[in-house]
Amino acid sequence: MDFNIIAVDFDGALCENKWPEIGEPNKELIAYLKKHQEAGDKLILWTCRVGEILKNAIDWSAEQGLIFDAVNENLPEVLEWMGGDTRKIFANEYIDDRNFTFLSQTDRAELLGRMVDVVEDWLEKKGIATDDEAAIKGDDYDYLTEGFASGMGISCDFTEDK
Repeated sequence: MDFNIIAVDFDGALCENKWPEIGEPNKELIAYLKKHQEAGDKLILWTCRVGEILKNAIDWSAEQGLIFDAVNENLPEVLEWMGGDTRKIFANEYIDDRNFTFLSQTDRAELLGRMVDVVEDWLEKKGIATDDEAAIKGDDYDYLTEGFASGMGISCDFTEDK
């Protein structure tokens, strides 16, 4: 398969958990999923919702611009690859409020900035830099944040998701 599969939960992930009602949308996660789907990845809605409240979730998701390739089931490509259906949904990435915290752009920037601050503090302690001016800036700052982000498996792209 030349695409990734992302299985995403509804309540507490795509929207604020207000089950059986639908909470406020998680706009950054929705943008993330749309970006991946536009790049060719497949999306599975992976939720405990059934019946009418599942239909409401699917309709709400469509209003947000998310059309799922499957709902609570494996993709046809996976069925063929595995030789049949399994009880477990196969995905390359699982997003669920019970096991994953989606870091917003602001949170990612703050986290990576704090990591650079630790390096600056270490440079001061070693006498390599002073606290009068930021020791790490420009290309050096970008290099460190990209390295930290890569090591943590998160994006350091802080441009507006569309």
